[in-house]
Amino acid sequence: MKIVLGPASSQLGRQIALNLQAETVPVAFKTFPDGEDYVRLEGQVEGEDVAIVQTTNPPQDPKLIQLALMADSAKRNGAKRITAVVPYLAYARQDRIFLQGEPISAETIARMLKAAGVEQLITVNVHQENVLSHFPFPAKSVSAVPVLAEYFVKKGHAKAFALSPDKGAVHIAEEARNVLGGECGYLEKKRDRYSGHVSMEMKTFDVKDKTVVIFDDIISSGGTIVAAAMILKELSPKGIYVACVHPLLIGDAEKLILQAGVREIVGTDSVPSSVSKVSLASLISRELAQ
Repeated sequence: MKIVLGPASSQLGRQIALNLQAETVPVAFKTFPDGEDYVRLEGQVEGEDVAIVQTTNPPQDPKLIQLALMADSAKRNGAKRITAVVPYLAYARQDRIFLQGEPISAETIARMLKAAGVEQLITVNVHQENVLSHFPFPAKSVSAVPVLAEYFVKKGHAKAFALSPDKGAVHIAEEARNVLGGECGYLEKKRDRYSGHVSMEMKTFDVKDKTVVIFDDIISSGGTIVAAAMILKELSPKGIYVACVHPLLIGDAEKLILQAGVREIVGTDSVPSSVSKVSLASLISRELAQ
């Protein structure tokens, strides 16, 4: 297998290749003055199984186009099989039609990638896993929650309370609890589909004098986490921490979360950021080795 180092995930790609003792294929890329992207594979892929490592965090569209162009290049240059490793899969939150006239964006992206030559996809904690069942090629989401929880165990926070900021993601808190060895719970979140406004209701649980880690798959604007932290502060915890798989942290999100009383934000390198303290390399390497 050869690992193609997508421009958005070159460091992660190198670590995956090191784990697998696989050869890397560098990618030359640039953006033309009119905004169009250019990529060129700087290595041979003929007859090879190829894994293209390319995340698609904001700005999503150029990174998706780069991914499609790299897949097309690999296909045209004789790659035997093309796997897209997309740690953060853009547009995956639109997995169904909520309002008349909407597309199912995740399926549209999948069809584009298939046309470009992708034959398999691996992603991490996709927002709605059921959408992958409708992809036109095998697609799998693996979970980084255990490695995030392990980070806190190593930091001395075993038995911490794992909290999900909404009921729909309680499975994430339960998964973290299995590693942390403490309790778990969730808050009740409601989001207006038109305005995006988030409101939360407190649930009955005891976190007094306990370390609490709020686990979520994605942190975008940070509004959900800030609201959760404000509720938690009223319950007198020992300390509040935040763990997320995909730290998008748009705008002042990181600053607002820390101002809300959170001691530390921990994310993975699915999205390179100042809080990307946990690497997905081992997790992804195991999947590719199967």
